[in-house]
Amino acid sequence: MRTRSATELFTCLCVDDLKGYRPYVPLNAIAIDPRNPNLFAVGGMDKFAQLYDIRKYKWDGSSDFGQPACYFCPQHLIGNEDTGITGLSFSDQSELLVSYGDEFIYLFTQSMGLRNPPFPSSSFMVSMGSDTSKVEPGSIASSSSMDLDGKNAPQVYMGHRNCETVKGVSFFGPRCEYVSSGSDCGRIFIWKKRGGELICVMEADKDVVNCTEPHPHTMALASSGFEYDIKIWTPKAIERATLPTNIGQVCLFHSVCIEIHILKNLLIAFDLMAWLDPVIYEIR
Repeated sequence: MRTRSATELFTCLCVDDLKGYRPYVPLNAIAIDPRNPNLFAVGGMDKFAQLYDIRKYKWDGSSDFGQPACYFCPQHLIGNEDTGITGLSFSDQSELLVSYGDEFIYLFTQSMGLRNPPFPSSSFMVSMGSDTSKVEPGSIASSSSMDLDGKNAPQVYMGHRNCETVKGVSFFGPRCEYVSSGSDCGRIFIWKKRGGELICVMEADKDVVNCTEPHPHTMALASSGFEYDIKIWTPKAIERATLPTNIGQVCLFHSVCIEIHILKNLLIAFDLMAWLDPVIYEIR
């Protein structure tokens, strides 16, 4: 709210906390619908993106504003407790992009929203249609529908890897014709929105790219990651870049290298602590 102090509107609750860890959702992303600014979506350590209508809010808390207007989730992820949302973005047609950790990116239209979230059952524990549960993040695969009938399945974007950090996702282009995201391999991935074809992969960071943000009025893209600078990208190349043929293996190898580096640092830290323990004991 536009006040001098922050206003707590509500607490985002878990839809189906099967493991009983916590009743609330730690949030990673929020996005406002540019066509209808009354609507905003939130996402975090839960598989459901939750859409709210600010018009339901009342200062005295007498409304059901804390209840989402609808939910968005790929059908095969319902009941999955091992993934969460890292990024959200609305297009100028009110389409919602949702990026999942250790998974893929999905495009939802407003008609795909669930008014009442379904709770997991045996029918939801397997992938419908094309089995993307067998596709590793970082590999290039078909982006066909995952619903049995294929009529109401979200478009899926594959090829990048989103496992190490919290990554955003964004639309790109004057009419939101493209989708962009960073990756654990230090590259920017760009897909065609319609059809999900991967058309561009650019090296942008020596470690990880966390954020890609489009310019609101021109064809320019900003990216940031582990490095300390922000890079601005414009379509001025004379020759069109070719896609790496082994991008899936590159993403996986880079992620393994990062995990080894983290493990090495932890081992060094533990070794240092073991060395410090006797010194601390003697001082005491």
